[in-house]
Amino acid sequence: MTTGFSTTDYSYELPPELIAQDPLAERASSRLMTRDRRTGAAAHHVFHELPQLLRPGDLLVMNDTRVIPARLLGMKSDTGAAVEVLLLRQRGERLWECLVRPGKKLKPGASVTFGDGRLTGEVTEVIEEGNRLIRFSYDGIWEEVLDALGEMPLPPYITHKLAREDRERYQTVYARHEGSAAAPTAGLHFTPELLQELEQNGISHVFVTLHVGLGTFRPVKVSDVRQHHMHTEWYEVTAQTAEAVNQARAEGRRVICVGTTSCRTLESAAQRAMPLMPCAGETDIFIYPGYEFRVMDGLITNYHLPESTLLMLVSAFAGREHVLAAYEEAVRERYRFFSFGDAMLIS
Repeated sequence: MTTGFSTTDYSYELPPELIAQDPLAERASSRLMTRDRRTGAAAHHVFHELPQLLRPGDLLVMNDTRVIPARLLGMKSDTGAAVEVLLLRQRGERLWECLVRPGKKLKPGASVTFGDGRLTGEVTEVIEEGNRLIRFSYDGIWEEVLDALGEMPLPPYITHKLAREDRERYQTVYARHEGSAAAPTAGLHFTPELLQELEQNGISHVFVTLHVGLGTFRPVKVSDVRQHHMHTEWYEVTAQTAEAVNQARAEGRRVICVGTTSCRTLESAAQRAMPLMPCAGETDIFIYPGYEFRVMDGLITNYHLPESTLLMLVSAFAGREHVLAAYEEAVRERYRFFSFGDAMLIS
């Protein structure tokens, strides 16, 4: 099999203690490795140094999605058996696609209850990959009910529980549009002060929206990555963002994506039209080595799981061997990995 198309080509050894279990007290105090995607040259910095590492005129593109407290712990109405429901996507009026555990207990017609009956749901259908459609019933405002009963859906490799008062630490400071089941984690390092300093240095930013679903984090279960199918996620590129990106490109300024979700949003829009046009819709874009980037010139990203689609995207941009070498160096230097971990700037 050609190198780069085998799932095992994206394996690396990670000591478990390097998986960040908690966010740092100061967002911008995380470490930042810079990597030249052509030569592989690397250097080590702190994230708050970013304004000095970018160029005046660079345009940052950020994902302003907001994570909802999508993890609901309840019980089957008839037996009282404990169940867990994770909201993935809204499919209609009070109808959500959900991931459920244990699945065998929640067949169509099963009823579940949460919060002493404040929220109830009925499984209406089993759909692809065993996900359920659940129609919910409640009194009042949905967002308030969810805020009271739901928990933040932290990834399974984070075993520490995030206290209710710390929920905002799993949101970017610019999160606006609710709808994600996971945070666009490269953005977690930014603070209002850092954004202001970037602006003062001539580095502007614009926003896209992509509601992150669990499909982004699902393991690749096929041996040939080309056979993997991504789940769809909703995205939007506004007229203001399209205009800013087009102008930057026309003037020869760099477009730097903050996170793989921002990259996938821009590249999805670019497949519709270049120069970019305002657009919204569903995307299942899967970027792996061999992909020709149409928009992105640089990427700020966290360190991703072995054999993940996110690691494949980064490898498509910077070269698989360069990326794996960077990961080996990050392990040697004791960087913190995954959602609450450190970052890398590739340009």
